[in-house]
Amino acid sequence: MKIYTRTGDAGSTGLFGGPRVSKDDARIEAYGTVDELNAALGCVRSVGAAAGVDPALDGQIEQIQRELFSIGAELATPDPDAHELRIIQTRHVARLEKWIDDHEQGLEPLKQFILPGGTHASSILHLARAICRRAERRVVTLADRDGVEISDAVIVYLNRLSDYLFVLSREVNSQAGLPDVPWQRPE
Repeated sequence: MKIYTRTGDAGSTGLFGGPRVSKDDARIEAYGTVDELNAALGCVRSVGAAAGVDPALDGQIEQIQRELFSIGAELATPDPDAHELRIIQTRHVARLEKWIDDHEQGLEPLKQFILPGGTHASSILHLARAICRRAERRVVTLADRDGVEISDAVIVYLNRLSDYLFVLSREVNSQAGLPDVPWQRPE
């Protein structure tokens, strides 16, 4: 099987179990942004391994990548119930919340906004957090369309995932001995 099919050369793409749509369709924007987030997390894992990031964190991120792939499949399918693609459930959100709570235990409580940055891994985690927020917005836009049903769990998962990525970026810096850099009002 060739990687190129030429079927998208005119600016359309096929949905799983559905019609062809424009490549700028809200559905394509939603799952494309989830895919971009997944790729950013791959970058985190790549630099994290070289930077000595805790292997347990790498395992969590890998699990999230698998779940993002499932979210992408649900978003790419006009009728995910017919294909049993509603995989993300409230238990996945609960697990993210537990991870957030666990990671926050060793961090100083925040008293003000902080600037993204620090280690290479932390910086990419901040970038992934921003992509995650955009993915959430794109999924909400898709969910607001008539005839489109996105599971509530997917929207909540993406919302919670951005919180997780923020906390993880702080923890990675903390493990490297780097403090948070507080935002200061420009003069």
